[in-house]
Amino acid sequence: MAAAGAEARGAWCVPCLVSLDTLQELCRKEKLTCKSIGITKRNLNNYEVEYLCDYKVVKDMEYYLVKWKGWPDSTNTWEPLQNLKCPLLLQQFCNDKHNYLSQVKKGKAITLKENHRALKPAIAEYIVKKAKQRIALQRWQDELNRRKNHKGMIFVENTVDLEGPPSDFYYINEYKPAPGISLVNEATFGCSCTDCFHEKCCPAEAGVLLAYNKNQQIKIPPGTPIYECNSRCQCGPDCPNRIVQKGTQYSLCIFRTSNGCGWGVKTLVKIKRMSFVMEYVGEVITSEEAERRGQLYDNKGITYLFDLDYESDEFTVDAARYGNVSHFVNHSCDPNLQVFNVFIDNLDTRLPRIALFSTRTINAGEELTFDYQMKGSGDISSDSIDHSPAKKRARTVCKCGAVTCRGYLN
Repeated sequence: MAAAGAEARGAWCVPCLVSLDTLQELCRKEKLTCKSIGITKRNLNNYEVEYLCDYKVVKDMEYYLVKWKGWPDSTNTWEPLQNLKCPLLLQQFCNDKHNYLSQVKKGKAITLKENHRALKPAIAEYIVKKAKQRIALQRWQDELNRRKNHKGMIFVENTVDLEGPPSDFYYINEYKPAPGISLVNEATFGCSCTDCFHEKCCPAEAGVLLAYNKNQQIKIPPGTPIYECNSRCQCGPDCPNRIVQKGTQYSLCIFRTSNGCGWGVKTLVKIKRMSFVMEYVGEVITSEEAERRGQLYDNKGITYLFDLDYESDEFTVDAARYGNVSHFVNHSCDPNLQVFNVFIDNLDTRLPRIALFSTRTINAGEELTFDYQMKGSGDISSDSIDHSPAKKRARTVCKCGAVTCRGYLN
């Protein structure tokens, strides 16, 4: 897609899916090649439109200020509209300008009359921030999908504000033990079933019922543990008693909420009732350490601690810095997800895996939520997020908006 007026510079337009790379800028500035970051003799002097920064009209000709990918801001140039063959970037530029003007008009903080000859500095500044945010979120989305180990895709979306990716969050797929805590406790036996539905499988050996029906839906009541087939079982990966270990099957979107709850998670596809959705993972710490961290989190108005008190109260999962998509799932006093304790290879009852199942049919586009205190959902277990003693602890206001809202998260 060549920009006609920039052909001599080898310019072409691409959607803003590639993040700004400072190393590329330095290489091009110093005329150095580096194959590891994609700078070769062949493309050293190439120019690609990364995003559009500003707009003006000169002698009835429209111009856009172009930020070139891999080049510093000092190389930005004004290019005539007729030379820019990048409709997506042009549409994003117009949308961002419209959104800014709409927000100003709605807030009535100041009155801005749109100038058809040039943009006011505040508008151009906003457009650049949105472009940089869009690139950062795309880069984060790509990173999440590289790190995940399940089928479902992860998308990221923010149409609400200028917030970018969290700066201190690391995606993991399974528990991360804190120093001094061991999660190595492999199962010593496995089933030899040819049909785990009708034979004496792992759940029967543990003295509980098989958790799933033939539609892969959970059929046991809340509070009942799930025992799935493990690595020592002779059944294969398609065994119907390996639902949680198959991972999230649905495409989910981490999105910026408009109700002040920060990030949230919504499903992009319909989820049937009683289906496995995701695991809650994080750093496994002692309950004493959890109480200390809880004081800090309460003061910030955040809640990421999940007590693993299925049979004891020794350990807690902290998803504040390490976690998966569940890190971003918000609380609701009327949730659509339910917590179950799961045991697969590690049969230590002090360290169950935490699985989230749908309590009802969840439609595409609907936000996923679960009850941080597990109240009102029929759960007879003692699991809860931030369930440590509330005395001398700041109370976090609930913003779920449910008719049955209890007012506070703790």
